[in-house]
Amino acid sequence: MTEDLATRVLATARVRGWHIATAESCTGGMVGAALTEIAGSSDVFDRGYVTYSNAAKTEMIGVPPELIARHGAVSEEVARAMAEGARAASGVELAIAITGVAGPGASEAKPEGLVWFAAATAAGTDAERHDFGPLGRARVRFESTRAALALALRALLAPV
Repeated sequence: MTEDLATRVLATARVRGWHIATAESCTGGMVGAALTEIAGSSDVFDRGYVTYSNAAKTEMIGVPPELIARHGAVSEEVARAMAEGARAASGVELAIAITGVAGPGASEAKPEGLVWFAAATAAGTDAERHDFGPLGRARVRFESTRAALALALRALLAPV
C-alpha cells in the first residue's frame, strides 16, 4: 500500500509540475525513502530533512525555538512550521512534515501514537492529527509514513 501511494504521489506531482520536500521527525526519513524507492522519483522528490532533534528543526528549517518551547515538538504549530520551513528552504511547491511520538516514552499529554502532519503549498498549510495508539514503534512509524503520503496526495489533488 505504501508503494502504491508513493507511486500515485509522484505521478500526480509530475502532472502538476510540482516538486516535493519532506521534513521528518518520528519517521526519520521513511517518507523520503518510500518516494525514492520508486524509479524515476528524482524528477519530483527534491530533498528530505530529517529533523529528529529540536535543534535540527531550528537549524535546518527555521522552526523558532520559542515555538517548540511553548507548544512542544509534537504539536500542530510545530508541524506547520516544519512544513513551511522546509518549503521555504527548498523552494518546492509541496512540503510534508511529520512530528510525533512513536514510543516508548510517551506522556499523558502526548501519548504513544500521537502524530501531527502538515502539508505546505502556495495555497497555505493544512495540518492534521492522528492518534494511532500504542501500536509499537515500528507500526506507528509505518502508519505515519502512509498517512503522510496520503496527505501529500490530497494536497496535490487540491485545486490551486
